[in-house]
Amino acid sequence: MDLKREVPGSCPICKGETKITEIHCKTCETTIQGEFDLCKFCKLSEQQKYFVEVFIKNRGNIKEIEKELGISYPTVRNKLDEVISSLGYKLEKPAINQKEIIEKLSKGEINKDEALKLLNK
Repeated sequence: MDLKREVPGSCPICKGETKITEIHCKTCETTIQGEFDLCKFCKLSEQQKYFVEVFIKNRGNIKEIEKELGISYPTVRNKLDEVISSLGYKLEKPAINQKEIIEKLSKGEINKDEALKLLNK
């Protein structure tokens, strides 16, 4: 069994920030010690990394992401917002585009309950 051993982006005990303190080359056996920062994506949770992978695989097509993950349009948007926030970007609340919501409803991309939630934000 091949266990996935990735560097945790946060401490499994206290959820604090982690640092890499040693890098080792398997080929030449060189070891470098110091304090190294993790990349932004390493700090995402496992669920967020999976969402990003599905998002990229589906080229950002929300309909395909909904289908693959079995979640609604608003849930996809919420997960995307979580990832954007976790990467350190500030989210601006977009103005409600009623026309776009009604078009999505008429195309069957969202149901009436989802449309109502979006319109009432």
